Amino acid sequence: MQGHQLNNQLEEVDLPNVIQSQDSIISFQSRLPLSLNKAMKDFIERYPNWDQYRLVQAALAGFLIQNGIESRTLNRLYIGNMFGSSSLIQGD
Repeated sequence: MQGHQLNNQLEEVDLPNVIQSQDSIISFQSRLPLSLNKAMKDFIERYPNWDQYRLVQAALAGFLIQNGIESRTLNRLYIGNMFGSSSLIQGD
């Protein structure tokens, strides 16, 4: 990942292009606890067809859907990331 910067047990990670709408893409930076960053890296190593952008998109879309946001676009994004034909193929 790019943009690593340790600060008080948090790691700043650049997560560009993680939310897409019909015509626009936005970027944002987020501070992650080291344990969350490690879990994300471990997951991506185990499932190499996932990357940080796909993981964040699926997590954010899933969270919003579970908390009452009704959006066809979010549903498609979540389902596409979670249940794509290669969503959980493990690496070697």
